[in-house]
Amino acid sequence: MAQSSPPAASWRSGIWGDLLAEFLGTFVILAFGAGVVAVAVVGLTMTGRTTVIFAGAGGWLLITWGWMVAVVMAIYVAGGVSGAHLNPAVTLAFAVRREFAWAKVIPYWIAQVAGAFAGAAIVYLDYYPAINAWNAANHVVSRIDPGGLTTFSIFATFPGGYFGDNMIGPFIDQVIGTAFLVLFVLAIIDVRNLGVQANLGPLIIGFAVAAIGMSFGVDAGYAINPARDLGPRLFTYLEGWGPNAFPGPHGYWWVPILGPLVGGAIAPFIYDGFIGATLKARGSGAPQ
Repeated sequence: MAQSSPPAASWRSGIWGDLLAEFLGTFVILAFGAGVVAVAVVGLTMTGRTTVIFAGAGGWLLITWGWMVAVVMAIYVAGGVSGAHLNPAVTLAFAVRREFAWAKVIPYWIAQVAGAFAGAAIVYLDYYPAINAWNAANHVVSRIDPGGLTTFSIFATFPGGYFGDNMIGPFIDQVIGTAFLVLFVLAIIDVRNLGVQANLGPLIIGFAVAAIGMSFGVDAGYAINPARDLGPRLFTYLEGWGPNAFPGPHGYWWVPILGPLVGGAIAPFIYDGFIGATLKARGSGAPQ
């Protein structure tokens, strides 16, 4: 008599399996993304391996390449189960494009934010001695002080000082950066287009993240992912960064949430209007 599969594992075949993958994938992004910022901001200086941070462009390049690798590894971890959205803006884009069920959007968002929160927590667990040492060496008495913004930046984003109290510029920056991200993702996964071969899609998406960081990264820290910012922002608020986390400088906290969602919703219309509709009209997508 044939035995049926164990019922205990049946729940993994549905959305709960997807949510576990989204949680773990977003956890990986933050563990290695925030981790590389921790290295650049407090790790190298406090271990004595270097005496300065952000010397020229070197520190920024370290961070952009580190986030790239974080995204690549995370997509390889989760992609075979959930599609590795790992970003509420990407999830929204697929729903807008009618390639993802609207009923799954909120559960995916919750899993992504939770994964980002946990990723920030493991970075803090590893680097809190360096964070405390940096604060002591730079006479930062409390994490809620303006000086605490430096160590807060390990985990979440804040706007460039040249914007003053006007958050429209950072908001536009996040719309632009996320629209480019989703545009690139749609192009990379579109088999009608050039098509990435040999399972290299995650690597090319990582290059897209690095390109955005290098070209559009400094205005607002290129969150381009609401979960990537909100999860760590919640964690840092609980760990004593107070107003540096919420509401953030000049009430910034909403910018890396709403901006990426707007950019993610716009990008499918841009891609389909300029490229997707043409590929569909031509049938194969091969250049004529």
